[in-house]
Amino acid sequence: MKMSGKTVKVYCMDCLEFLRQEALSDVHLTFLDPPFNQGKNYRYFDDEQHPEIYWGWLKEVIGLIYKATADGGAIYFMQREKNVGWMMKVLEETGWTFQNLIIWKKFTSAVPCDFRFGKQYQVIIFATKGEKPRVFNKLRIDYPLRPNYKYKRPTGIYVTDVWDDIKELTSGYFAGDEALRDEKGSRIHTQQSPVALLLRIILSSTRPGDLVFDPFAGTGTTLVVAKQLKRRAIGVEIDPDYVKLIKWRLNAMREADNVLKYRNYYRFTPNLDKIWPNSHSSYATP
Repeated sequence: MKMSGKTVKVYCMDCLEFLRQEALSDVHLTFLDPPFNQGKNYRYFDDEQHPEIYWGWLKEVIGLIYKATADGGAIYFMQREKNVGWMMKVLEETGWTFQNLIIWKKFTSAVPCDFRFGKQYQVIIFATKGEKPRVFNKLRIDYPLRPNYKYKRPTGIYVTDVWDDIKELTSGYFAGDEALRDEKGSRIHTQQSPVALLLRIILSSTRPGDLVFDPFAGTGTTLVVAKQLKRRAIGVEIDPDYVKLIKWRLNAMREADNVLKYRNYYRFTPNLDKIWPNSHSSYATP
């Protein structure tokens, strides 16, 4: 799919309809964060389907993404921890090669349950088209000193498959200025992913100029981060109000969305200047 001179493109339509057109190609990275089928009140999606129907739908989406992905391209598939079995099944059946099960540990936890442990993480499966990724940048971070450690590591540590240093965007004050809110102070989208999460994913599995795809663009965090990192990006979002929000966000360049505040945290990464051009990004109209 040609970008018509634009580095970011947003389509307002159903992602499955978009993918069935088979106009998308040479995708280098997909961030897949679909509705979780847990009864959320979405305006354009039934979030309470029979599991066989829901996962059959996702399997077709994932299969078409695989077809549109360049050899060695990556997918990062985020879901609930209880659905790991389903995730592995549909990824394997559509041709993807498993690389990692990433644990994104939250700073807050769910309300305790009477018969099981409280939940404090989400899972992200990293998989590739082919045995090895075409790009994998080993990120090194200035990880905070833990209470049981005496000395901080002078050159940081490599990122592992447990991500416990990225704050989620909660409903309260903890979310800070990044969470998008309406006039009453309520979050516009309850499942907004933080900029820091997409920053790590895009830095890990792409180079400048690569094509990033988000079939459930939501409020556009993937596109906002990709643009700043000099990647091309395509997003699909079915809700026209969210599409308007994405376009506004890409042009507004909010300070809360600026990824440069995280650059020092990644300064020990050996090839940082190559994968993260050290300059301010100008946002073109999508």
